[in-house]
Amino acid sequence: MSDPIGRPVRIASLCFRDGAKSRAEIGEVINLEGARGCDLIVLPESWTGHTPEALDGPTVTALSALARKHRTYLVCPIDRIEGDRRLNSAILIDRDGRVVCVYDKVYPYWSEFDYPTPTSPGCEAPVYSADFGRIGMAICFDVNFPEVWERLAEQGAELVIWPSAYSTGASLQAHAINHHYYIVTATATRHFLAYDITGELLLSERGEDLHVSRLTLDLDRGIYHQNFNIEKRDRLLRDHCDDVFQEKWLDDEQWFVLRASRPGCSARALAREYGLEELRDYLRRSRVEIDCMRGTTLFRTLDG
Repeated sequence: MSDPIGRPVRIASLCFRDGAKSRAEIGEVINLEGARGCDLIVLPESWTGHTPEALDGPTVTALSALARKHRTYLVCPIDRIEGDRRLNSAILIDRDGRVVCVYDKVYPYWSEFDYPTPTSPGCEAPVYSADFGRIGMAICFDVNFPEVWERLAEQGAELVIWPSAYSTGASLQAHAINHHYYIVTATATRHFLAYDITGELLLSERGEDLHVSRLTLDLDRGIYHQNFNIEKRDRLLRDHCDDVFQEKWLDDEQWFVLRASRPGCSARALAREYGLEELRDYLRRSRVEIDCMRGTTLFRTLDG
């Protein structure tokens, strides 16, 4: 993938064994990555171990200060106490050090119910509008349950962060293919994965100890079905040949990807201007309209 132009987000993912590094050690790494210039730093599931703490506890407080210092977003998973409930949470901290989004693991793993205070399942998958784009989160065992990932897509997620205790390998690829957002991991197995909006594996890296993976994604890239879009695409590319180009043509899937050619130009905005419908929107609209003809919705969603 070439250097992003349209709407870049620079990501650093830290992969290491849960509980293997102290807050001070991780703080030093975050300081280094923040000094390099970063939009988003991601940590693995339960990276501090399994002793729960409050949202205003020492971990989130320390990382909030680092996010504010380096003007970066941070995804900080913690085992969390809220009142009398225990939750497995991923906390999104913004560039000002504020907690702006909390995702509570919708599908905790079975061992999480064996704690003295069992982990409570979450019931929503929020998406947050960061300054670089719309970001959602899922955690570990959630990978096995499509409704979490569909809910993120329904809310317009462009990037999904997946902190986890294990790697999962290609299972994430299915969600990227089905929902056309980027997926980036941070795992306690020291294995990093990133998937493209087409489902292509962008990066797979493994480390021996604490491993930092870095990549920059362009959230302005748009993916479209050939259905009903070809004539509109041709007019767009003819009128804006210096602004937008067709980056990918996936003939078997009948998809194509448009991308900006120069900074300051948005391929997705121009595509909307010319009436192109993004693939995810096309499929969602098709489902809704066909369900209306059927007179019923076949499958329940997460909030259904």
